[in-house]
Amino acid sequence: MKPKTVQMGENSMEPKTVQMGENSMELNTALTGENSMEFNTALTGGNSMEHNALQMGENFMELKTARRMSYIKASEIREILKVTEKPEVISFAGGLPAPELFPIEEIKRANQIVLEEDGRKALQYSTTEGYPPLRQWIAERMNKRLGTTFDSDNILITHGSQQALDLSGKVFLDEGDTVLCESPTYLAAISAFRAYGCRFAEIPTNANGMIMPELEKQIQEHQNAKLIYIIPDFQNPTGRTWNLESRRRLAEISAKYNIAVIEDNPYGELRFEGEILPSTKSFDKLGNILCTGTFSKVFCPGYRIGWIAGEKKIIRKHVLVKQGVDLQCNTIAQMEISKYLQLYDIDKHIEKIRETYKHRRDIAVDMMSRVFPEEVNFTRPEGGLFTWVELPSDINARDVLEKCLEKNVAFVPGGSFFPNGGRENTFRINFSNMPEDRIVEGLTRIGGILCDYF
Repeated sequence: MKPKTVQMGENSMEPKTVQMGENSMELNTALTGENSMEFNTALTGGNSMEHNALQMGENFMELKTARRMSYIKASEIREILKVTEKPEVISFAGGLPAPELFPIEEIKRANQIVLEEDGRKALQYSTTEGYPPLRQWIAERMNKRLGTTFDSDNILITHGSQQALDLSGKVFLDEGDTVLCESPTYLAAISAFRAYGCRFAEIPTNANGMIMPELEKQIQEHQNAKLIYIIPDFQNPTGRTWNLESRRRLAEISAKYNIAVIEDNPYGELRFEGEILPSTKSFDKLGNILCTGTFSKVFCPGYRIGWIAGEKKIIRKHVLVKQGVDLQCNTIAQMEISKYLQLYDIDKHIEKIRETYKHRRDIAVDMMSRVFPEEVNFTRPEGGLFTWVELPSDINARDVLEKCLEKNVAFVPGGSFFPNGGRENTFRINFSNMPEDRIVEGLTRIGGILCDYF
C-alpha cells in the first residue's frame, strides 16, 4: 500500500490556461516564470512594459494565465513585512530568526575552505538530489533525534522546506482533492497546496494535537482526501506540541486509510523545556509519512536550504518534479553548510539559539500576562518561535492591527491561518526576532490598545 500520487503523463507539466477576466494585468506566469511582468529589458530598454504595450497595442490586455492563478493570493505576512521594514516599527509579524546569532565568522571560514579545496565543484551544476555528504548528515541526524531509519537516498535537498511543500503538492494533489490539516495551520502551506486546486478540511486541535476522532470522521466524509499536513512540534501559528499518543494514532490512521502525510518540522530542534518526542514518521509502518526540515531556523535562512525525507520511491517522484522546477539547489550553499558541520559543533550553536529564544519567550509571556486584559488568552510554547493569542469573539484582530500600526508595532492577524476562513479574533506573535527591550515596549503598546476594548 502506497500513498496516492498524481498521474505523471508526458504532458503533466503543461499548465492549463484560461481566458483572462479582471486579472488580465497578470501575465502568463505558467509560461514565463515569477518575473512574468518584466519583459526582456536587454532587448527593449528600461521601460520594457511601456515599450511592449506600445508594440502590442490593445492585444497586450488579452494575455492568458493558468487557472491556478485564481487560487493564489498575496501572502498576508509578506505584505505586512513590507510595512515593518521601517526601523521604527517593532515587528512581531515574521517568523524571523535573530540575525545577531548567525555564525558569520565561521561561515566565512567554511566558504574560504570550500573555494580553496573544491571551488570548481562548488561553482558547478550538481545533482538534483543534493550534495551527498549533506544528505547523509541529515539522515543520521534525523535517525538519532527522531527515531527514523533513513540513509542519504531517503533525502532530497530543497530550497527551504517551503519548496518541499510545493513539490509535494505537485506529486500528490489533483484539482478538487482534499488536504486535511490542523486548524489553524501554517499560512504558506495553505498557499503552496492551494495552487493545485485543492480543498481543505480543517481538523480541530487541542493542547495534545489534532483531535483524532474528528480526523477520522473527516477522512470518511471526503472520499478525495489525498494528503494530511501536520506540524507536531511547536506548531506554526499556535506554538503547541503534539503528545506521543497523538503521533502514534496519526500514523495508524494514515495506514488505515492509505493517505500520505507531510510532517513539517522546522522548529523541532528549538525545544526550551520538556523531552524530545519521536517523530510521527517513527510510527509509520507503510511508508506513507514524509518529513520536511530546514536549516533556516537553526542556522541561516538566507541559504534557503531545507529537505524532504521519506521512502525512496516517493522521494524519487519528488526528484522528478524538482527537475522541472529548478534542476537543483545551490551547490556552494550546500557545500558550505556541510563544511560548517564538519568544522564546528552545530549543537553548541543551537543551544545558544535555544537560550536566547527561551529568554525572549519568557519575557513575552510575562509581559502579556501583565499588560493584556484578563479576557485575552495566549499559549505558552515549550519551544519554537511563536505564541498564539485569542481575543473575545467580538473583537477583530485586523482592527487591532490597524491601531497597532499607528503605534509602530505589528503582528499577523490569525484569520489567514484558517484555510476556510473565520476566527478573526486571533493573532500570532513572534518572539524570536526582536531584542528584549523592544519585546517589552511592543507588547506594552499592544496591551494598551487591547485595554481600550474593555
